[in-house]
Amino acid sequence: MSVFQKTIKKASSRQQIAIEGVDDGVLMLAGNRFRVILESSSINFELKSEDEQDAMIDTYQAFLNALSSPLQMIIRVREMDMDTYLEAFRSRVESEEESIYREQARHYSEFIQSLVIKNKILTRRFYIVIPYTGSLVASSKNTAIIHEQLRLSSDIVSKGLGRLGVQTRKLSSLEVLDMFYEFYSPVQAKRQSLTEQTMKLFTEAIL
Repeated sequence: MSVFQKTIKKASSRQQIAIEGVDDGVLMLAGNRFRVILESSSINFELKSEDEQDAMIDTYQAFLNALSSPLQMIIRVREMDMDTYLEAFRSRVESEEESIYREQARHYSEFIQSLVIKNKILTRRFYIVIPYTGSLVASSKNTAIIHEQLRLSSDIVSKGLGRLGVQTRKLSSLEVLDMFYEFYSPVQAKRQSLTEQTMKLFTEAIL
């Protein structure tokens, strides 16, 4: 059954996912709960010198102590879609005029294919979920206030992590929905990525 086809168990899907919508990157959950999701870069702590590690620990401790609200850190491990990569690579190789380059590209493609068969290629992405901690409920009047408080909270987190050398960026509405799409429909997501054109249909079908 297509992911965009409405499920018979509509109520249970709503209860499981509990998403009411996404507005300008702000995730709206049941019970007037709101979240902003930041994607962050990473650093290799083990490669730092002892003095650098001590400085980072002190900076991180100061960052945590300065937080005025809780946050959630998520590490997402995914298997890379190497089939899509190889298909795109092969299509580019076909236009290559030099035979020697085409032959090298063919060997490279075969090597990657054999590597994928024997081993899973994994990627890690890091996310920070920032909640709205006020008492306002969603309304046309309160939406701007809620968004502004989440923006200020996000700025505090981004600046604090920036002192550690970690860069962050806010996920867009499409990226937020795409994250849940891949969580709940990983096979379908691999075959058909979520786009702006399908976002509305996806929201209606899943929610």
